[in-house]
Order: sequence, then structure tokens, then C-alpha cells
Amino acid sequence: MFIHPWDAALDEAEWQTWIADGHDFGLLSVNGPLGHAPAVVPTHFAPDGDQLLIHLARPNPVWEWIEYDPNVTFSVIGDYAFVPGPWRAGPGIPPTDGVPTSYYAAVQFVCQARIVDEPEAKAELLRRQMAHFQPDGDHAPVEVDQPPYGRMLPGIRGLRLDVAEVRAKFKYDDHKPVDHRTTVADRLTARGQALDEPTARQQRRRLDRIGPWTP
Repeated sequence: MFIHPWDAALDEAEWQTWIADGHDFGLLSVNGPLGHAPAVVPTHFAPDGDQLLIHLARPNPVWEWIEYDPNVTFSVIGDYAFVPGPWRAGPGIPPTDGVPTSYYAAVQFVCQARIVDEPEAKAELLRRQMAHFQPDGDHAPVEVDQPPYGRMLPGIRGLRLDVAEVRAKFKYDDHKPVDHRTTVADRLTARGQALDEPTARQQRRRLDRIGPWTP
């Protein structure tokens, strides 16, 4: 992922806060054998310190490739919108000469994957995932010898992804003048399609922190 200086995360807390704010679904990319395209698996994950916790169905063919090469990337994308060309035309430029772009936030985790197969270890991984996704505890105990999860554990395998590197990008035209960014955010809010409003919030948040861009 190419990252311009003005698109980079301002600090680690920025991407960590963004992930913690409900961005816990992404794409696991696994290298295939020579001559094969990478495998890409959509899935939820639970952050756990310097790890990401995942589980997948045992019949999933991706396991063979993870065993072949445990170097994986997990990618999370959100708060994205298409920005039409006329919105980006500078002063004195015909609106039709404006160049469109995409706004988005993206965090990529470069990881070493460790497969979890031992029953109690899988149960503990699921407990941690449930603590993340159902913190109210409104679920049956996750125990190896108790239903419903005990009988289902053989049908899954767990993954602990040890994070080696994080690449974070917040692409919201932060190198453009303040009034331009403000106007685009207002237009996104007014259009109100799909993820326009959260995209506008990200642009305004970055604008508040950065102000005028200085290299």
C-alpha cells in the first residue's frame, strides 16, 4: 500500500482508535504456492495485544497455504467514498477538469500466522473473541466439554496472527487547502450515500488535527 506523507497516520493512537471504533472485519491474504494467486478470506477478528485472533472452518482450503507460508497480511478498509471531479476543481479551473479520487481509511497488519488446534487453546481463543464481540457475556460458556461450543470445536481451527508491522493510511486530501477540505466534507454530508457521513467525519477529524498541510 503506497502512502503519501499527508495520508500517513499521525501517530499509532490514530489507527488504534480507528480499529477499536468498530472496524473489526477485514481480509486475510495468504500466499499461494508458486503459480497460484493469493487466497483472500473475509472474516471478523479480535485484537489481543500484539495479536489478531481469528477462527475459520476446518474445511477451508486456506489452511494448506498457511502451513506452506505463514507470512500473511490482514487488511481493514472503511470510511470510504468516491469524490467526483467537480468537487476537486481548484479556483479558476472548469469543474469538468477536476480530477476525481477515492477517500478511505485502511490499516494493514503484516503478520506471522500460528495455527491453533489444541481444544482448550481453541476454546480460550473463542472466549477472547466473545469478550470482544459480546462483552455483555450473553452467551453460553465456551468449554471443551459443554454444549454448544464443545461439540463445535472440532469443526474449526484458530489463528493467532503475530503482528510484525502495521501500515496505516487515511486518504482525505489533507494536502489540499483547508477551505477545500471543509467544502468536500460538507458535500459528502449533504450527499449522504453509503459511507459518505463517516467519511466526512474522518476528513473533519483530520482537518482539526492537521490544519493547513505543511511538508
